[in-house]
Amino acid sequence: MQQQLRNYYEILGLSRDASGEEIKKTFRRLARQYHPDVNPGDKIAEEKFKDINEAYDILSDENKRADYDKLLFGKPKRRFERPRVGFNRNSNGSSSNSRQAFETWKIRDFSPGTTKTAKVVSPPLRRDVEARLTLPLEKAYRGGRERIRLEDGRSLEVDMPPGMMNGQKIRLKGQGINGGDLYLKITVARHPFFEIQGSDIYCQIPVTPSEAIVGGAVEVPTIDGLVKMIVPKGVRAGQRLRLANKGYPNGQGSRGDQLVEIQIVIPPEPSEQELELYKQLRQVEKFNPRRNSIA
Repeated sequence: MQQQLRNYYEILGLSRDASGEEIKKTFRRLARQYHPDVNPGDKIAEEKFKDINEAYDILSDENKRADYDKLLFGKPKRRFERPRVGFNRNSNGSSSNSRQAFETWKIRDFSPGTTKTAKVVSPPLRRDVEARLTLPLEKAYRGGRERIRLEDGRSLEVDMPPGMMNGQKIRLKGQGINGGDLYLKITVARHPFFEIQGSDIYCQIPVTPSEAIVGGAVEVPTIDGLVKMIVPKGVRAGQRLRLANKGYPNGQGSRGDQLVEIQIVIPPEPSEQELELYKQLRQVEKFNPRRNSIA
């Protein structure tokens, strides 16, 4: 069965001549729109999210995109060579080699002076195939049953193991062509908040100026849910705090850590009471961050 090539430009709503920056901006916009966290329980949005990530994985890589464009926009497709069937001797004793998958030769009937023609059919070729599957980070972490759609039109349900990594391959025995195997190559979709760094998970957390100065407990999202983290007194912008064993599974029975980078954020519209308190603080504070830069 001939597989129909998916048009990744149509999936992202882009033209063939879209620049790398246009592809990146469009992907980010669509990923936020269709992310499972934004559309809980919406299967259509979930499928759209997978398609968007699959398209971005190809179009964001110059080499992959060049190969894909050749296939999509007119590169002659490589012809499938049928397996050759050869015979050392034919019925009259001379040597011959077949150059086709289907060969005919003469065989003698029991009746004198008669011959019959028989067709030799080569058995279908067993072939392994590879398919891509894009998963949200949470699904790759937890695993579970996932329905996949293949380009040849088949739909399969697969029990995905927990802790899948980007680039990992899963073998589905007998699901390839003519009894071959199907290899699913896993792509873990980019997450709007978390970033996987090896077996560690990195994120940024904003805190107010008062939280940074006084310290205290703040809520931090993790891949397992919200946890409380103690912000030390006098924490600096850009400082990284560590949540032990809250990272990604490393495949050896343990987990990495979650690295939380502090961002100090000024309130955009402080109330009158807050402004008054900041004014009072301004009158009594002795810290001058520009002291060393003044000549």
